[in-house]
Amino acid sequence: MQPSYTHLGGLRDIESFRRYLAEHQINIPCDNKLISGRTSPLAQPIDIGGTEVGNRITAQPMEGWDGTPAGRPTELTFRRWERFGASGAKLIWGGEAVAVRHDGRANPNQLVINKDSRDDLSRLRETLVTAHKRSVGSDADLMVGLQLTHSGRYSRPNAQDRPEPKILYHHPILDSRLNIPANYPVITDHELKGIIEDFHNAAVIAKQAGFDFVDLKHCHGYLGHELLSAHTRPGEFGGCFENRTRFLREILSAIRATDSTLSIAVRVSAFDTIPYRKQAASASGAPEVMDDVLPYRWGFGVNVDNPLEPDLSEPLEFLTLLRDLGVKLVNISAGSPYYNPHIQRPAFYPPSDGYSSPEDPLVGVARQMQITRELKQQFPELVVVGSAYSYLQEFLPYVAQAAIREGWTDCVGMGRMLLACPSLLLDVIEGRTLQRKKVCRTFSDCTTAPRAGLPSGCYPLDPNYKHSSNADRLKKVKAALK
Repeated sequence: MQPSYTHLGGLRDIESFRRYLAEHQINIPCDNKLISGRTSPLAQPIDIGGTEVGNRITAQPMEGWDGTPAGRPTELTFRRWERFGASGAKLIWGGEAVAVRHDGRANPNQLVINKDSRDDLSRLRETLVTAHKRSVGSDADLMVGLQLTHSGRYSRPNAQDRPEPKILYHHPILDSRLNIPANYPVITDHELKGIIEDFHNAAVIAKQAGFDFVDLKHCHGYLGHELLSAHTRPGEFGGCFENRTRFLREILSAIRATDSTLSIAVRVSAFDTIPYRKQAASASGAPEVMDDVLPYRWGFGVNVDNPLEPDLSEPLEFLTLLRDLGVKLVNISAGSPYYNPHIQRPAFYPPSDGYSSPEDPLVGVARQMQITRELKQQFPELVVVGSAYSYLQEFLPYVAQAAIREGWTDCVGMGRMLLACPSLLLDVIEGRTLQRKKVCRTFSDCTTAPRAGLPSGCYPLDPNYKHSSNADRLKKVKAALK
């Protein structure tokens, strides 16, 4: 059943969009005119830990599921990184999520960071920097990082159709979804200490490969994020807040004992909800039945008495910890693509195996923007990157400009949009006309494809993917799923 809310493609101008926001009481800042040149809010430099970064555009980490089985980049990987560089973004947040060990890969084509892949990662970075200089003339104010990850519960290192989860605790809903039996082993504290060392080693290699910072990933249901919700876990890494953040603190300590000059960032899901499911009758998403799971003790940034609502008490405590540990750079996200994607990445069209959004996706955009604003106001000394902008489509520049100008966020992060239209915000700064035909419409093929074992890319709009043999395979996959 088609959702009842309006598709943004049907709003032909900025006045119509602003009127829609007002009529539906959706609190999103939005300018009515774009500013180009040096006076553009998007073009303003920002200091990040003593480094001047040249504008407020951020390329979010977007793995492409296109590496080799050994975790090495392919031609498609290099092409994506080249486009990230050409986007004009002066803050490249990770390029993509890179696994710190083989058994922590989210898919059998995810990149892995180790001594054998160091030169590959260095070449990826050089490709990005070269494209950036060609696009905007200089890399003097460019900051490039690498996102380090372990996929935890969502590990599939060896085959797309063979989950090999590494869980921190048993979850009453997610265990059932992943067919995890009650006697399935939980990662031990000893194993976690080994993973901490893997993150430390990966950070050292990232620095050797030329990266300016590493992101210790704590979002989207992966290991770092699940640790934050490990209320029911016994031992050194579960229970109280101090224990649930021990993983982060020990990685930071190990990195800084080796190299105090490497900047450290954290991308965090600052709030969550209970998992959602597809309703058979409508195909719309609905929360799982909550009767037997209250108080809800398996979330982070969640109201335990009503897990459909955020609770920022612990996220505020987490950002306080980051500030006190000297982390300057924080990227705010939400939820997980695996169990509540409408919270994490609002879209009009769901992945073929997903559910239709139970709310106007603009409400999801507004929720993330407002929580990012609240956190930024509480921590003015942190450099905060906001997420969930891609659904805004051709109105993204107007909202991004207003969000920066009004102090809702320091930088605007873009993920899916960069796959379709890498230069969207650079075009604004340089006074070029918006390329409507290249704007991401959130068809979600960039998600459907990798879930079918295909590379992630913009199949509807990027000719490199649209006219490939993988596009034909994707059409068959979608037809079968229907």
